[in-house]
Amino acid sequence: MSGALPLMIAVAVAQQAAPPPLPLPSRRGQVIAWDTLPPVPYRTPPVMLPEMMAFVSGEVGSNRCRFAGATAARGEVVVDVAMLVTPDMGPRLTIPRAIDCPTVEQYAAGLVLSFARNNLPPRAMVPQWYRATLRFRWPG
Repeated sequence: MSGALPLMIAVAVAQQAAPPPLPLPSRRGQVIAWDTLPPVPYRTPPVMLPEMMAFVSGEVGSNRCRFAGATAARGEVVVDVAMLVTPDMGPRLTIPRAIDCPTVEQYAAGLVLSFARNNLPPRAMVPQWYRATLRFRWPG
């Protein structure tokens, strides 16, 4: 029995030291099931400022986006962003959904991370992915 006790202690310590596995999507090449991600549980909903709309409008108007013609006429761009929240670090990672406009995708991912900092309820005990949907609207 004395030989089993150190082994059991070693296994228990190793299990405590190992971080929990990240939920999907956590590996390169995995597909995000956007419709199954719960919305980001902001304590206070983010406010989209006119300057944010102006930046996106400028990117679309300068033809940096492949979809520019149809979207510029409508005056709206919608970007989904997946965000990983972990118990120890809070908002940790964002992945924007591809919309054929990399600058707007990355801008939206950064905004979601900024909106989430110090604006989420107490964290769960396991890492969790969430979805934020940002709508950028401007006069068409």
